[in-house]
Amino acid sequence: MTTLDEFFRIGETITLGSHTFGAEEIKTYARKFDPQPFHVDEEAAKGTLFGRLCASGWHTASTWMKYNLQHREDVGETPWDGPGPRPQFGPSPGFEKLRWLKPVYVDETVTFTRRATGHRALATRPGWRILTMACEAFDSTGDKVLEFESAVLVKTG
Repeated sequence: MTTLDEFFRIGETITLGSHTFGAEEIKTYARKFDPQPFHVDEEAAKGTLFGRLCASGWHTASTWMKYNLQHREDVGETPWDGPGPRPQFGPSPGFEKLRWLKPVYVDETVTFTRRATGHRALATRPGWRILTMACEAFDSTGDKVLEFESAVLVKTG
């Protein structure tokens, strides 16, 4: 019988996918959501702390979310045969400790990961659990560019 720990793959790092951040994509995102000079103008970016055009941290984080949702129920080869219905992923109550550790420059490929760290029952919502995750992203040299802790509600009963 499959346990929830096995189903959620507690402790296992899952690679969600990789994304290359192109100049036009960086500028388009930044014009809409984070219009700072180092995100929208290559010439202006040269005179900033970053020295060249780089992606908004929010762009990097939202790209993590895109890949996460594409693999939301990626529970490996283990089918659900535990007690009750198959767990269903719900909304997220939020995240903590978001850090942008290194700029993501034009044409950098970033790989996104998540690792489920634990889960617990919600006393206020019978049949629901909260699943916690360590979320990260790494550039092509293996340096971490993004990290945060996230949670998601899961219906288990």
